[in-house]
Amino acid sequence: MTKIERAPQQLVLQSGSITLTLDKSTGKATMLRKLLFWARKPLERSLSEIAEVRVDTSVDPASRAEFRNTMLLMRTGGAWKLSAVDKKDAETTVAAVREFLGIDPRSGR
Repeated sequence: MTKIERAPQQLVLQSGSITLTLDKSTGKATMLRKLLFWARKPLERSLSEIAEVRVDTSVDPASRAEFRNTMLLMRTGGAWKLSAVDKKDAETTVAAVREFLGIDPRSGR
């Protein structure tokens, strides 16, 4: 389950070994990742680069199991993914990020 911490100028999302911080005071989004015991180099983007936030669904061809993730799509063509436990978890996370960034779900921005 994604852990969501809200503050007026900051939104922190933690899912597994990934922590995503959206900070209005600096205007940056920072993704911290760990691989086993080692922290990987943090990724940073401007908040204005985030074009769309949506639930991404994929299906495992062997087991037919559905996996849902929260996707942050960048204007530059890249994307960041946060895994979710289920559909409700992904939808809650997407709604929190959209609300924080002021993104309208119908128009994208």
